[in-house]
This record gives sequence, structure tokens and C-alpha cells, in this order.
Amino acid sequence: MAILSRLVIFASMNRPSEHTVRDFTVSLLAADYIARFRDAERIAAYCRACPNYGRSWACPPFGFDMDDYLAGYRTALIIATKITPAQTGLPLSEATPLLRPERVRLEHRLLELERRYAGRAFAYAGTCLYCPAEGCSRSEGAPCRHPEWVRPSLEACGFDLCRTTEELFGIPLRWSSDGRLPEYLTLVSGFFHNAEHVDWEE
Repeated sequence: MAILSRLVIFASMNRPSEHTVRDFTVSLLAADYIARFRDAERIAAYCRACPNYGRSWACPPFGFDMDDYLAGYRTALIIATKITPAQTGLPLSEATPLLRPERVRLEHRLLELERRYAGRAFAYAGTCLYCPAEGCSRSEGAPCRHPEWVRPSLEACGFDLCRTTEELFGIPLRWSSDGRLPEYLTLVSGFFHNAEHVDWEE
């Protein structure tokens, strides 16, 4: 497992706050990752319960066969990004300043890997970054405005991210409670490819 760490300082509500960000990466056979961590029916039920279901082009249901979408790749590079605030018990309002810069960084890197290695990127689930003001065009029955940027998450493709982070990285997912952030936040993304080697830290 490779680990890349950095200390980040961000300004929120006119006060700077330090937090650390660590990218953990694991490469394994794509077929093994699919066999061990994909539980399509169970995860699909969670997706159907989400308010974004069918309302975002980054979310299911998709207009393609998922087995075909995942096929043809030899290696799965899985990235777990752990964001640890310096202070505990921060309000939920601090989540966006912590998460958004890392999502932008991760998605930029994943699309760069796609261009370089002709693989398939899987971004972080949640609200799409690219149409925040006008909302997703899917709700209007229109095509995605930014198909060159939008990628589904591993979870949207049926992968169990709780098992992924615990078994591959030893990082249990943590959830907010009482309007407060957990002790750390975790973003999970991936890149399926056929290259001999892909260096995430490049």
C-alpha cells in the first residue's frame, strides 16, 4: 500500500484551520476486486433510496450494461483519501470546505490518468461538481452538460465501499452524528486500466 500525506490549511468562517490529507493506494486484479467487493443488488437498493437516484448523470440508473462497463481491464487502482481535521467535533457546515478541494484534485488526477492510460475512472459519489448553480440536466430529460468530466463512483457501480476501506486499507468509514463531523472523512475513488504500471503520486 502506498501512502501520500500532506498538511493543508484552509480558511473557513474567517478562521484558518489545519487538516491532514493522506492518499492511500492499493492495486489489485480488477477481476478480484469485482469478485470480492461488488455486491450490485444490495448496493443498488441503497442507491434507489437516495434522493439523487435518477436525478444526476453521475448516479444510477445508467443507460448501459454495468458488467460490460467494468469488463476488459486487468488492474484496479483503488484510492482512499483520508481527511483528518486538526480539531474534533467540527460542525457539519465544515464538510464542504474540507471535501471540495480534495474532490477537485482527485477528479482532475483521475481524468488525467484516463487520458494517459486509456483506462476508466471512478470518482467520488455525491453532488456533481460541474453544474452546482443550474442543477443536473438529467432532471430536465436533457443530456449531461459535461460528459467529458462526469464519472460514476465505485459505489454507483455496485461496490461496497465500507468493505473496500476496511479490508484493503484498514480504514473504517466514519459517519457524522449530532450535527458534527466524525474524527475523519474518507473519499474513495478508483482507476481501472491495462497499463504495466500507474503511479498515483506522479
